[in-house]
Amino acid sequence: MDIKLKIWRQKSAQAKGKFESFELKDVSPEMSFLEMLDYLNSQLIAEKKEPVAFEHDCREGICGSCGLFINGRPHGPAKKTTTCELHMRDFKDGETVVVEPWRARAFPVIKDLIVDRTAFEEVMHAGGFISIDAGSAPEASGLPVGKIISDKVFDAAVCIGCGACVAACKNSSAMLYVAAKVAQFSMLPQGKVEGPERVRNMVKKMDDMNFGFCSNTYGCEFDCPKGISVEFIAKMNRDFFSAKVCSPKSE
Repeated sequence: MDIKLKIWRQKSAQAKGKFESFELKDVSPEMSFLEMLDYLNSQLIAEKKEPVAFEHDCREGICGSCGLFINGRPHGPAKKTTTCELHMRDFKDGETVVVEPWRARAFPVIKDLIVDRTAFEEVMHAGGFISIDAGSAPEASGLPVGKIISDKVFDAAVCIGCGACVAACKNSSAMLYVAAKVAQFSMLPQGKVEGPERVRNMVKKMDDMNFGFCSNTYGCEFDCPKGISVEFIAKMNRDFFSAKVCSPKSE
């Protein structure tokens, strides 16, 4: 199959970017999207041109680094699929595919399709952990967790931090990401002790890192490659309100 590409090129965060057009012939439908970009770059290198910079790591849909904005959708047209799991059979022969980086003030462009997602790390450093000394591994039956709760915790913990929720939101909100990270700890016995402090700190850091407000369009849930539900946002809002009401006056 033949593919036309319009790819965002930008040398640095300070440079002015623009779209560049490419044409690829004999693209295998079984190629992943990243393999197609590798194929493009091999041709550019052979022509002594600068290859397109894009981020990737595991190529197994579990690290979250491969996020690209493809034809107006985070990770492309397929549901619950990361860019590295997207295949060229999802596109038509002769189709023009537009590829951009995440568009968010909190995710400045480093080069071409690579953005700086340090803002997510800052939010995690603010409270995405349990600081108690757990000692050695406890007995499995020492802290029993019900099946319903454990399933919910896992549903939140599958977040890979790719940033698709931010890219999908018209306000570039990180609410779904933060809510998932808060929930995966707050619903477990070990995480309840620091629950109020955690949600206050992580929400404050989210605001400090220039993420926008939740737009309530559910675009984050729709485009999340792991299908994380917006019900976690509702839970975080309840936890945050409770934590603010019950917080010491000194805060």
